[in-house]
Amino acid sequence: MSARFQELDWRRTPLGEIALRRRWYADVGKDVYEIKLNDEYLMSSLFTVAEVELGRLALKELAGTTDLDVVVGGLGLGCTAQAVLESADVRSLVVIDALGAVIEWHRRDLIPSGVAADPRCRLVEGDFFAMAQSPEGLDPEVADRRFHAIVVDIDHSPRHLLHPGNASFYEPAGLRRLSEQLHPGGVFALWSNDSPDQEFTDTLAGIFAEVRAEVVTFDNPLQHREAANTVYLARTAPAG
Repeated sequence: MSARFQELDWRRTPLGEIALRRRWYADVGKDVYEIKLNDEYLMSSLFTVAEVELGRLALKELAGTTDLDVVVGGLGLGCTAQAVLESADVRSLVVIDALGAVIEWHRRDLIPSGVAADPRCRLVEGDFFAMAQSPEGLDPEVADRRFHAIVVDIDHSPRHLLHPGNASFYEPAGLRRLSEQLHPGGVFALWSNDSPDQEFTDTLAGIFAEVRAEVVTFDNPLQHREAANTVYLARTAPAG
């Protein structure tokens, strides 16, 4: 193993083999962190613009509101959680990830995100999709708790899933249950690697009062081209 590449940790998990790697990319002049699940790259710190914007856009929808309680589904490299914690208006953040190894990497600072050290943030090991549909809801410490924002970055898109069991979350009944866990005027924000999906946008519009899909563009330094992801933003009706 050379200084240009290091496998920081490797584990067997219920989802398969997961590895955390640090690689020096001379083209960009920095270390890049990568999370790989089996043969698939889940995340790379080369491409975090859309994940950061996911958190920022969700909170932008809540501008003017303080003491915000937020959930992030999917910890990964911590980029979305970091973006949420940038705001002084955030009172609490619950981050849910199915893989205890990923949570441990942040707690051990193998991934230097800083989210585990923020006193407002609680890292929870669990199946976000199962918790989102359960009567107890998304906070294992407070049953049926409501939040100002629920921000999700787990599946590649509503159609390209990490596990087929996640599919029901993106259907009307699953989205309706999710909306019940938001305060009036609360925000659901979802990252997607695909272009805006009109059918999914229409499904959201059947549940939420306001819906839009925002395309986030960013530079791909490896392919020397512009790339794009999608952020879906949906709001519940305001009180009254």
